[in-house]
Amino acid sequence: MLFGKEHVRRYQETDGAEGHDWNNTTVLLLTTRGRNSGKPYTTPLIYQRYGDAYLVVASYGGAPEHPDWYKNLMAHPDVEVQVKGERFKVQARTAREDEKPEMWQVMARAWPDYDNYQQKTDRQIPVVVLERVQ
Repeated sequence: MLFGKEHVRRYQETDGAEGHDWNNTTVLLLTTRGRNSGKPYTTPLIYQRYGDAYLVVASYGGAPEHPDWYKNLMAHPDVEVQVKGERFKVQARTAREDEKPEMWQVMARAWPDYDNYQQKTDRQIPVVVLERVQ
């Protein structure tokens, strides 16, 4: 399965029966609001649970700039997540320096290429913490 628009479509149509489990890891859908347009954008992202929160990584494959979804959520941190058939609102934040090493390890176990991506770029790749809004 491709990782992109087709992934999003199948995930949404099947409540994650297709798309949640992907390449030996797990994927959620993150819907952000465009920082300039205000339009919704949905992106499939590898995730891991971390206590009550969800972690995702703004790796962009090790590109020199942050992915658009990360730029969008920094401008508008109130976003929506879909995990399987469940959709809910979360508050997004970048992991603090003191908590990032442990969170990075959790994510690198889920997708070992994150370590390779970090080696490819000079930017510090953020770990994003998605905390459910009560």
